[in-house]
Amino acid sequence: MPDPRALASMLALVLAMPAAAEGIDAEKQHELEHLVLQDCGSCHGLTRKGGLGSPLTREALEGMDRQVIAEIILDGMPGTAMPPWRPLMTEEEAYWIADYLLETEE
Repeated sequence: MPDPRALASMLALVLAMPAAAEGIDAEKQHELEHLVLQDCGSCHGLTRKGGLGSPLTREALEGMDRQVIAEIILDGMPGTAMPPWRPLMTEEEAYWIADYLLETEE
C-alpha cells in the first residue's frame, strides 16, 4: 500500500500547478516561469507590479478571463510595447502562463 504522506505530498504538488500544466512537462514549466520572471519582468517589473507595462499581479488581473490573457500574450497589443509571442510559443504555453499569472502570488 502506498505511503499516505507521499500520496498527500504528490496531491498537494498537483493541486498547486496551474490548470493548463497537464500537457506541459516540468522542464518546460520551469522555462515558462523563467520567461515570465525575466522577459515579462523586463517590462512588467521583476515583481510583476508594473513598469513600462502594466502590473501582472494576481490582484491586477483579477476578473480577467484566461483566454483574454493568453490572446494578449500570443498576439500582443498593437500600439503598445507588448509584442506578439505567437511566433515563439504554443497556445498551450500561453494558457499555462495565463494560469500561472492568475494563480500565483508575486
